[in-house]
Amino acid sequence: MKLRIAGRGWAYVGALLGGGVSVAANVAHSYVPPSGAPDGWQPQTGAVVGAVFWPLALFVAVEILTRVPWPSGARWAILRYVGLLPVAVVAAVVSYRHLSGLLAFYSEDPLTVAIGPLAVDGLMVMATGALLATGTRRAVATDAPAVPIPAVAPVAAPAIDPAPVTSAPKSTGNASRPQVARKAPSADKVAKAAAKMPGATIAAIAAKAGVSESTARRYLPTVRPAESAATVASATPARPAATPALADAA
Repeated sequence: MKLRIAGRGWAYVGALLGGGVSVAANVAHSYVPPSGAPDGWQPQTGAVVGAVFWPLALFVAVEILTRVPWPSGARWAILRYVGLLPVAVVAAVVSYRHLSGLLAFYSEDPLTVAIGPLAVDGLMVMATGALLATGTRRAVATDAPAVPIPAVAPVAAPAIDPAPVTSAPKSTGNASRPQVARKAPSADKVAKAAAKMPGATIAAIAAKAGVSESTARRYLPTVRPAESAATVASATPARPAATPALADAA
């Protein structure tokens, strides 16, 4: 995007106006007849061409001095100012004398003759400097354009279900050792009592093991034969004995 610099157009107008008036005034001075010139005198072609050269030489010298990016260093500074500055000074002095002589030929007052040429050539030089200054600002504005930053659409974060909180198992002190199911002490006692008393009843085994009969029955998978007989006998009601009178009657 180009940046519009305020006043740059007036700088172009000043450079063109100053340069055009200077060239025209130098050419017009070449037609001023010298003292003692015969009637019908005409300037030579070289004098007219030379009159155009001086203001153009001043303009070009100023452009080279200001617009060329000279390298840094002492020898380049010497070549720039010692070589071109005298050219610009000589062209400015000759152009000044031509404009001053033209004003004197027009019978201007001495002050106008002295300072009038400065306005013409000075306008051209200052307008050239203004073009250089505004050109530098435009180069800085156009060489580094602003880089647009692409808009990034916001991304919604995925919904995360909270993990169920589970209580960690308590450490037993030795996690690497496999856990072995242990038998209840009552089961060991019942087993030992049953081994020592084969064929004994549950009541006898419970008494030997020091546990209740229900506990002994829980840890004995099978019913003892003696206990079965005893249980059946205890469960069957005893028949009353027959009386002698009834037996005799029968």
